[in-house]
Amino acid sequence: MLQKHTKLIEKATPSHIKQKAAIMPFADPKFPSSAAFDDISNVLSSDEAARKEAIQNAKGLFAFTIKQGSETKSWHIDLKSKGTVGEGLGEKPDVVLSLSDADFQKLIDGKAKAQQLFMGGKLKIKGNVMKATKLDPILSKSKSKAKL
Repeated sequence: MLQKHTKLIEKATPSHIKQKAAIMPFADPKFPSSAAFDDISNVLSSDEAARKEAIQNAKGLFAFTIKQGSETKSWHIDLKSKGTVGEGLGEKPDVVLSLSDADFQKLIDGKAKAQQLFMGGKLKIKGNVMKATKLDPILSKSKSKAKL
């Protein structure tokens, strides 16, 4: 009987509520800048129009490898089909951006531009470099959300 009621509740629950319930925190205390992935995830899951626009404009899977001291950790933003954030590199990323935690925080805060970091050797890019230029709008939305 309980299973029957659970299925009825699932059918009656709007998809945006299911998405919010499925959101897991991506912030890692060892990587302070990783809180940005929570902000990006929140933007993508709370605003369907923004999520669809981000997918339409970026059309790629973006992976980030962040280094803090001797440790590294990876996250990805799927703007190819799902409009989600996840841990790890994801499946076949179009581009992988590798940088320090401090430099990623500067990028998110708008205190540094990706081109500056790349030219200064602080940002390594593997894969489709032109895809990396499509990230700015979603990073900008996470900045404005974080300031609210």
